[in-house]
Amino acid sequence: MKKIIIIMLILCAAALGYYAVKTYLNNAKYNQPGIACGNGRLEATEVSISSKLDGRLEVVSFNEGDKVKKGDVMAVMQLNILNAELKQAEAELKKVQAELKQQESKFKFAEAEKKRYDGLLAKGATTREKAEKADSEYLAALAELEAGNAAVASAEAKVIRVKENINDSHLTSPVNGRVQYRVAEQGEILKSGGKVFNVIDLSDVYITFFLPETIAGKVKIGNEVRIVLDAIPDVPIPAKVTFVDSVAQFTPKTVETKEERQKLMFRVKAKIEPELLAKYEDRIMTGLPGEAWVKYDDNAQWPDFLVLKKDRK
Repeated sequence: MKKIIIIMLILCAAALGYYAVKTYLNNAKYNQPGIACGNGRLEATEVSISSKLDGRLEVVSFNEGDKVKKGDVMAVMQLNILNAELKQAEAELKKVQAELKQQESKFKFAEAEKKRYDGLLAKGATTREKAEKADSEYLAALAELEAGNAAVASAEAKVIRVKENINDSHLTSPVNGRVQYRVAEQGEILKSGGKVFNVIDLSDVYITFFLPETIAGKVKIGNEVRIVLDAIPDVPIPAKVTFVDSVAQFTPKTVETKEERQKLMFRVKAKIEPELLAKYEDRIMTGLPGEAWVKYDDNAQWPDFLVLKKDRK
């Protein structure tokens, strides 16, 4: 019985010793001079690919998980009606352009006649009535020419508008990214603004975390950050602070004591460099939890576990 008790005491002592050592190491880890830590999740800017016009979704070219490049045509709306409108608009433009040429010729003739009769009238070689008639015909030709120019401008604007609608019916990706959701299928009727895809921008990946006001006040835009994800704890990822909120996220309704003021938490955002992201596009996954370590003192040194792999000896 004594042996069992002794063994149990030894095990308890070992467990307490292990807990004490672990607690000490953990406290040491989270008490780095000039460096603070906050929890967060990896996020990326999301972009919605939506229809600009009402219509039927005719072609859908990408699926969830597919990578897309900026400018890729991801889907196409029904085009037959717009193509018909374009032919009609182009035919109308040709018609008014032809009419404008006739009006220009008529105006040039009327202008020349006006000048000729003005000269004859000055010499007394024609009557005032004939000169006034030439002047009236000139003004009428000028009015027709201006109306013709307006008609051409209107027809050109209609052609441009229809072409823009055709262009807008080709739904393109504005970013290099990955399809996160596909929310519409071929053949569906969409209203203007109807969403077809949700794409994450693989060049704009960041982590949002929170720091107490005593630390957040020392953090500056551009401070170095190391992101340590739970999924890959031995690979610190370099980033830089791009945003520090000026308003506390967690604020008691009435802040009266110093202890309560310590509860104020400010949101901080750190972005991973696009050049680094471009090398690991296939591995980027949003929503991964982790820790963000920010060096708010430029003289502080990164501890070994936060030194980048490329800088380790």
